[in-house]
Amino acid sequence: MIEEPRVGTPAWLADEPLTIGGHVFTSRLFVGTGKYRDVEETRDCLAISGTQCVTVAVRRVDLTGQGPSLLDALDREKHVILPNTAGCYDAASAIRTAVLARDVLGTSLVKLEVLGDPKTLLPDPVGTLEATRELVAQGFDVLVYTSDDPRLGVRLAELGARAVMPAGSPIGSGQGVLNPFAIRILLELVTVPVVVDAGVGTASDVAIAMELGAAGVLLNTGIAAARDPRRMAAAMRDACSAGRQAFLAGRIPRKLYANASSPLEGLIHAAGRPGTP
Repeated sequence: MIEEPRVGTPAWLADEPLTIGGHVFTSRLFVGTGKYRDVEETRDCLAISGTQCVTVAVRRVDLTGQGPSLLDALDREKHVILPNTAGCYDAASAIRTAVLARDVLGTSLVKLEVLGDPKTLLPDPVGTLEATRELVAQGFDVLVYTSDDPRLGVRLAELGARAVMPAGSPIGSGQGVLNPFAIRILLELVTVPVVVDAGVGTASDVAIAMELGAAGVLLNTGIAAARDPRRMAAAMRDACSAGRQAFLAGRIPRKLYANASSPLEGLIHAAGRPGTP
């Protein structure tokens, strides 16, 4: 299936959509819902970003329906809800949280996070493997947050994760993609989508991740904590698109020495000899 180009866009700019767990996305930008100033800003930034998949921290929203909830601000016709297990520090609590989200939201999608400690928020590899194995067995479509260790990413894909989501850098740090070489290796080793998750600080970070060949980028703080979140949402949207097009186009090789844009080789000059001034 090929994404139809937007009105006024040449057909040769069309791109294949991203498919994860039966869901088809033409936007490759995944956006979180935390840290915004109010519901209006949340709605605006999600709309401006063009995202079609919105992640929600299950442990931080009211799923009972007894009071106002962040979920009330989301248009389920426009956005696929991706519940996440943020705040879980062991496999058992992450599994319980995922099951609760499926029961309440009616979705098999889950962004799995099993964190090691509250200071670094780095993923716990053992707990992540354990929870991935169990949730896949229970029929979940698991998008799993992990470190940028390529071998760990391979193991998670082998367990049946629908997407592997390596951290560009620590959650909320704004440091961007610190180890692009690891991301490149992971992209070579797995066949499931690789979505760079965490650490995005600005639009160039998104473009770099996409130029590496990532299937998508997930971010939250980079937009929500910006001085002007709405403007940053637009920048992130455009960077994601530009980075993807650059990857598909193929960058030129890096060279040590100059390579003239208008070479003289082969030119016939007034003297009638190639290369003669």
